[in-house]
Amino acid sequence: MLTNIREWQKGTIGVCRSKTSTYKQILSDQSLARLYARPDFLLRRAHQISTAVFEDECRNVGLTPAQFGVLTVLQASPGLDQSSLARALGFDKVTVLRVLRGLEARGLAHRTRALGDKRSLSLALSPDGEKLLKQSQKPAERAYNRLMMPLSQEQQAQLLLLLMALTQGLEDHARASFVPPELA
Repeated sequence: MLTNIREWQKGTIGVCRSKTSTYKQILSDQSLARLYARPDFLLRRAHQISTAVFEDECRNVGLTPAQFGVLTVLQASPGLDQSSLARALGFDKVTVLRVLRGLEARGLAHRTRALGDKRSLSLALSPDGEKLLKQSQKPAERAYNRLMMPLSQEQQAQLLLLLMALTQGLEDHARASFVPPELA
């Protein structure tokens, strides 16, 4: 793997099969080679690809990765408040509010006043939300499999372990904290 990265940085191997010669030309510039081998660039690019693959597979159910995440957390932990939901996904409060409003508009989730605290809202899936989440399991699994397809099983496990180590090791630097909910 390290040999391939070094070859890629030197421009001796292509990045995309259909555009190999173009990438070789670009990577002959060492500043671009360094940029394209940076973890931040590669993680952003992987996120773009992951989102595109998920949205393609889940087109028929009409879910984005963020919406799928919210529905999944609310199914596992009904009654969460908005701040706890945001932390459970590592979202900022504005993002989770935007996603929730979209799900509410579609009748997939709802907010009600919490029993113990009249100032707090309790979040839950609607019956339609439960149904859509169930329907989305196979397309979401196809998206996961498609995303991991270029990697061997060993590489897949290694990638997940490395991403967990990276996110856990740098959690203090995140703009939004990640705190999994206590499961109901």
